Amino acid sequence: MQNETLTYVADGLTMQSQLFFDPAAGLPSGRRAGVLVFPEAFGLGEHAISRARRLASLGYVALACDLYGNAYQPTGLPEAIGLLEPLFADPSRTRARAGGGLEALAARAEVDPARIASIGFCFGGTMSLELARARAAVRAVVGFHSGLASKSPATDPIQARVLVCIGADDPMIPADQRAAFEAEMRAAGADWQMHLYGNTVHSFTNEQAAAANMPNAIRYNAEADARSWASMQELFNETLK
Repeated sequence: MQNETLTYVADGLTMQSQLFFDPAAGLPSGRRAGVLVFPEAFGLGEHAISRARRLASLGYVALACDLYGNAYQPTGLPEAIGLLEPLFADPSRTRARAGGGLEALAARAEVDPARIASIGFCFGGTMSLELARARAAVRAVVGFHSGLASKSPATDPIQARVLVCIGADDPMIPADQRAAFEAEMRAAGADWQMHLYGNTVHSFTNEQAAAANMPNAIRYNAEADARSWASMQELFNETLK
């Protein structure tokens, strides 16, 4: 598997993202579909990188995206929240960071720029949704335990296919936030899905979630992880082949 650091500028920051491509993967030769992978609030670490590797093994060109510039990773939750507050307040900055990754991936010789999707985890899922709201050139977006609210909800029709995978008991994504998102997707005429997983809370895809020591709010769930990944693959089979 090939791996390289891909550097680009987005939102005034120098992003250092990780590109993965497996020439031996079993998809046809020529330009391949690309997938952006946006990380959780703690920045580009092993969780997002491992998912990018998995996507590359399936034949995609995957870009695990830097979130804060220079591949910086916050040292704790308070610092991460502080770094994210300006992005929550101004979704145009979130879209700029996500869009920089999209432009960098689309420019790669290995990638078919007409066949790109975006996935993300936690805030990274929110970044993917902001690409859809901005009508960026992506065919599909997927959010895993992603925040669903935006200060700039969609006002124009959403063209990308949308899938969000949410823990039904996630205290960070309560039922009223889900209902508001449903209303937004309907108003935008989106082709959307929301998958809810019972007995599941936040960060259910992250095997290191227990390190947060918050089992009632943040906990890995192997079944929900596998089911949501399978749902993503089904969507990509429909949109990127």
